[in-house]
Amino acid sequence: MTSLALIQPLQFIVDTLRPVLEFFHDSVGLGWGMSIVMLTVCVRALLVPLTVKQFKSMQSMARVAPELKALQSKYKGDKQRQQQEVMKFYQQNKINPFASCLPLLLQLPFFLGLFYLLQGDLRNEICGQTAKECGKVVGANGSEKFLFIPDLTAAATGGVLAALIVLYIGSQLISSVLMTVTADKNQRRLMIALPFVFTVFIISFPAGLIVYWITTNLWTVGQQYIVRKTIGPIVPLKTGDDGAAADSGGLLATLTGSKNGKADEEKVPAGVGARTPSGPPPRSPRKKKKRSGRRR
Repeated sequence: MTSLALIQPLQFIVDTLRPVLEFFHDSVGLGWGMSIVMLTVCVRALLVPLTVKQFKSMQSMARVAPELKALQSKYKGDKQRQQQEVMKFYQQNKINPFASCLPLLLQLPFFLGLFYLLQGDLRNEICGQTAKECGKVVGANGSEKFLFIPDLTAAATGGVLAALIVLYIGSQLISSVLMTVTADKNQRRLMIALPFVFTVFIISFPAGLIVYWITTNLWTVGQQYIVRKTIGPIVPLKTGDDGAAADSGGLLATLTGSKNGKADEEKVPAGVGARTPSGPPPRSPRKKKKRSGRRR
């Protein structure tokens, strides 16, 4: 019963993706590889509103990160109280911590749907003959071959696999760097290491699925560039040694746009000593009295 409940929504995704692929291939006249690329573009275009919401959520998270870190340090001895205070903090600042994960989660059904399409009936349509002959015989329009990939429905091997891995890791690293806003070195290292870890799994995927993944990474790179230009970059607040915000104005100073979070320096009139960080202003030098020419 549980497996049936999982298969039915996935079958709906498969039945939705197949006409889209066939439209680009049969009506537009694209090859199957370009049809997969266009399918990826359509999926990502549908998710643009959620992606903008994700970006704004990441901006909000970056701005309040020092305050959140201080709150977590305050209640680090009581995990239950810490969780309650963190959720309360999110509610007060109108932040949804799960909003940044939503676009990625919504892509998963499309990814699985394409996987089943490439392994199912569409495999015979792409090959034009039996599955065993796919990749050996190229049809009249060469639709089953895409760039240097002879078979989109089977796992790549040899030089084709090496080229796909390089393209995947490169595009994933660039998109991960653009999406990562945390200053935590460990988290940044994790984001850099994940593409190499995922490589172990994707080598057994159909080549067309890796094409989908590379295309969605390239879309992310272009999308982040455009969103940063229109909405603004994600800049986390600098933190001091104690974990609190180092900016004198805190979050308010960042939102009002004061440079480097510091207040404008006070203008000191001429002739008055400037104050030093360690104490009062230095005394002005004494003027020497002029001696008269008479001697007593």
